[in-house]
Amino acid sequence: MNKQSSIDLQYAEPLYKFASPGMDGSDDVIDFQRVLKAVRQRFGLFVASTLVTLIVVMVMTFRMTPIYTATSSIVIDPREKDIVDFGAVLSGLPPESAAVDTEVEIIRSRSLAGKIVDELNLTELPEYNSGLVEPSWISNTLGGVSSWVASLSPQPETAEPVRTPEAIQAGIRDDAISTLLDNTSAVRVGSTYGIEIRARSEDPELAAEIANAIANQYLVEQLDAKFDATRRANAWLEDRLSDLREEVSTAEAAIEQYRAEQGLITAGNQTLNERQIGDINAQLVIQQAELSEREARLNAVRQAISGGATAESATEALNSPEINDLRRQQADIIRQRADLETRYGRRHPEIQRINSEEANLELQIREAIDRIVTSLENEVSISRQRVVSLRESLSGMRATIAFNNRAMVRLRELERNADASRTIYEAFLTRFKQTNEQEGLTEADARILSTAVVPNSPSFPKKSLNFALSLAIGLAFGAVAIVIAEALDNQISAGDEIETNYQVPFLGNFPKLTGSAKRRPASYLVENPMSAFAEAYRNLRASIMFADLDKTVRTVAITSSQPDEGKTTVSLGLGRISASSGTSTVVIDGDFRRKQLTEIAGMTPEVGFLECLFGEATLDEAIHMDAETNLAVLPLTATRHTPRDVFGSKAFDKLIEELKERFELIIIDTGPILLMAETRVLAGKTDQVVVVSRWRKTTRAALRQTLQVLIEFKANIAGVILNQVDMNRYHRQGYGYANYNDYEKYYMSN
Repeated sequence: MNKQSSIDLQYAEPLYKFASPGMDGSDDVIDFQRVLKAVRQRFGLFVASTLVTLIVVMVMTFRMTPIYTATSSIVIDPREKDIVDFGAVLSGLPPESAAVDTEVEIIRSRSLAGKIVDELNLTELPEYNSGLVEPSWISNTLGGVSSWVASLSPQPETAEPVRTPEAIQAGIRDDAISTLLDNTSAVRVGSTYGIEIRARSEDPELAAEIANAIANQYLVEQLDAKFDATRRANAWLEDRLSDLREEVSTAEAAIEQYRAEQGLITAGNQTLNERQIGDINAQLVIQQAELSEREARLNAVRQAISGGATAESATEALNSPEINDLRRQQADIIRQRADLETRYGRRHPEIQRINSEEANLELQIREAIDRIVTSLENEVSISRQRVVSLRESLSGMRATIAFNNRAMVRLRELERNADASRTIYEAFLTRFKQTNEQEGLTEADARILSTAVVPNSPSFPKKSLNFALSLAIGLAFGAVAIVIAEALDNQISAGDEIETNYQVPFLGNFPKLTGSAKRRPASYLVENPMSAFAEAYRNLRASIMFADLDKTVRTVAITSSQPDEGKTTVSLGLGRISASSGTSTVVIDGDFRRKQLTEIAGMTPEVGFLECLFGEATLDEAIHMDAETNLAVLPLTATRHTPRDVFGSKAFDKLIEELKERFELIIIDTGPILLMAETRVLAGKTDQVVVVSRWRKTTRAALRQTLQVLIEFKANIAGVILNQVDMNRYHRQGYGYANYNDYEKYYMSN
C-alpha cells in the first residue's frame, strides 16, 4: 500500500466528482451493471409502484359506469338521379372530398343535435340533464365545505338576475345539446363517400336509438333543405312572373299604340302599306305586260295593213270570230259561184247575185277589221293610262313606305324590348312549372348504409385493455420511481462507490446484528470469534496495521460524520479483536459529550481519561481492564466535563507518548467530526483515521464533507467502513458476489 501521509488536497477534485452519473466518471456510457444494481436495490419499490398503479386503475375501471357505443353509417351517393331533364333548384352534392367533410360538419352541427334532443326528449334523462342526478355524498361534502369557506369571507350582496322558466329550460336544452355532441361523433370512412356515426350512452338501447336518429335526421335535413330551396324558388319565381307579365303587357300595348299613331297597321307579318305597294307592283307588272301585248298586236295589224296585205291576211282579222264567220260565208259564196259558172256560165243571174253578196261580205270584213284596229287602239290607250295611274300610285306609296320605314326603327326597338321581356317571361314560366313538378320528385343525396344495432358489450371501459395499459403504466411508474429514488438517494450503499467517487480505501462491510446480539455487539464478538462479524474486525485491524508500510501504526482515531453511525461499537470491537490477537491495546473514550464507549464497556469509573490528563489520577488508576480480552480501556467518568481543547494540549501529547510506551496500539473513540471541533484536531495527530459510515443512513454529502475536513487537517485516512450492513439485502441488491448465508455457514463450520 501507498503511504497514507501523502494524502493531501489531491482528494479535492475527486470529491467534487461525486455527482457524475457513471461510477467510472463517464457521462456518455450507460453503466448497465449499475442500472441492474439499482433495479435489484429498488425492486420492492418497483413492484409496489406497479401493483399500486395496477390496483388503482383496475379499481377505477370496475367502478366506472359502462359506456355502450352504437354505430350507424350513411353513404353519399354521387350518381345523378334526375327523372326529368332539367337541373335541380338545389343541385346534388359534388363527388369531392371537401363536400363529404362538409356533410360531416353538418351532422356535427348544434342545430341537428338540437332536433335530436327534442325528438328523443333527452332533457328528461339524467345522463343529459345533470339536474336529475342525485348528488353523491362527496358532492354534498364538497358543497358544504365550499359554503362554509364562502361564509368565512362574506361577499357583498348582489341581486341575482331572475331567470324565467323559459330561460331555464333553454339552458337545460343547451347543456343537453353540448352533452350529445360530446357523446357522438361522425367520421369519414377513409377516402370513401361513407360517413360513420357513433353514439355513446350508458343505455345500449339509447345509444342505438341516438345513432339511428342522427342518420335519419340528416336525411330529413337534406330533404328539408331542398324543399325549402324549391319553395323559396317558387315564391320568388311567382313574384317575378307577375312583374314580367305586367312588363310584357306594357311592352305590347306600347307597340300597338305606336302602330296606331304611326299608321303601321299590319295584316299578318306586313303592314297594310307594304301589302298595298306589293299589290300595286303586281298590278303594274300585269298592266305593263298587257300594254306591251296590245301594242304589239296593234303594231302587227298596222304593219300588215301598211304593207298592203289584204284584210284576210291580217293576223288579228284571222283571230276574230266575226271575220272568220264572214270568211266562211265568203268561201261558200265563192264555191257556189264556181259551181254556177261551171254549170251556167258567168252571165247567169245567180252569179251576179253571188258577186253582189261577195262584195257585201268584203265590205263587212273591212269594217270588222277597222273596228278591230280601233278596239286595239282603245285598249292600248286604256292600258297605257292604267300603267301611268299605277306608276303614280306606286310613287305615292313609296313615299309612304319611306315614312313608315323611319317609323319602323322605333317600332322594331319596341318589338325587341317586348320580345326580350316575353322571352324572359316564358323562361321563368317554364322554370316555375319545372320547380313545381320537381318538388314532388326531390330525393336526398345520401342513403343509410346500415342502421345501428343495440350493442351487447360496453365499449368503455375495456377491462383487458385497461389491465394491459395499467400494467404498462405501472411498469413505467415503477421505473420512474426507481429513477426518482436513485436521484433522491444520497446515502452510501457500497464500497466500490466509496473508492470510485472519493478515492479513499474501503475497509469493509460490518454486518448488522439481530436479536440479542444487537444489544451487546462487543460480547457477541468475543463469544463468536469465528463469525463473519469478528472476521470483519480482523480485516479492519489488518488494513490499519498495514496502512503505512514505512511506519508502524500506533494511534488510530475512529470517527464518523454524524452521531449513531456505530463508531463507538467499532472502536470497542476493534480493541477487543486487537487484544485477542495478542497486541497490547488501549481504547480511549474521546467523546466527552456522550461517553458511550464507557457505557457499552459496562464501566462506572471514579477516575478516567480527563482526571489522568489533568494530573488528578495516575494512568494506572484511570485504566480499566476488560476481563474477557485483556483490553485496556481509558474511560470517562460520568460527572466530569471540560470545555477546554483537550486534544490540542501538550498534556494530551504527553499522555499519548506515555501510552505508546505501554501499548502497541492506541484506539481513540472520537466524537462526530462534523459536530465536534476537537475531533478535527485529534485527527491530525493520529497515525491513521478510520471513518465509520452507517450503511444506507450516512449521506454522500456528509461523507464528502467529512473527508474534506480530514484532508484540510492533514489527517492520514486509513479508509471508510460501512457499518450495520444488512448483508442479505446487500447481496440481494447486487452489491456483493455471494450471499451472507454462505459466509455464515463457512464460519459456523469452523
